[in-house]
Amino acid sequence: MTPAVTALPLVIRPEHPDDGPAIERLHARAFGPGRFARTAYRLREGTVPLADLCLTALVGTYLVGSVRIGPAEAAGGSLLVLGPLTVDPSFSDRGIGSALMQASLDAARSAGHGLVVLVGDAPYYRRFGFEPVPPGRLVLPGPVDPARFLWLELREGVKAARSGAIRPVRKRSGPDPIG
Repeated sequence: MTPAVTALPLVIRPEHPDDGPAIERLHARAFGPGRFARTAYRLREGTVPLADLCLTALVGTYLVGSVRIGPAEAAGGSLLVLGPLTVDPSFSDRGIGSALMQASLDAARSAGHGLVVLVGDAPYYRRFGFEPVPPGRLVLPGPVDPARFLWLELREGVKAARSGAIRPVRKRSGPDPIG
């Protein structure tokens, strides 16, 4: 039987600049080289994740999970793009992904953000309140299974104000906040 996440000495903390290499290795193990061809990756390419919303999970000193959230925009204003949410495969099914998701969504709400979108497994993300984006309402920069294109309203009324093509907010000059 797999122990519950509470049995692990799990620490959820903000991502540090020096976490970058460990997170990239985690993404490579979890998603493989095909991750670069996915539409969700294209939406994140060239953007800087929002440091105050990016979290990691550690068991001891071993980084076992990560969630990143980046900025984007559509007609009507800004929105957030969640992903990737990654858990080391050897630590799956222990609640680490759920803990990371809840903490990142709580941080986004506390910071006053209004809407989060992601491409992912609807049955998994439904527990956090995500639902499919109505067809044609928002458009990603590439193909995606409509059942996997999900959104979550963090502030009432924001979904009604967003439509059209989602555009990533590209990196601006200056220091990279989280590497």
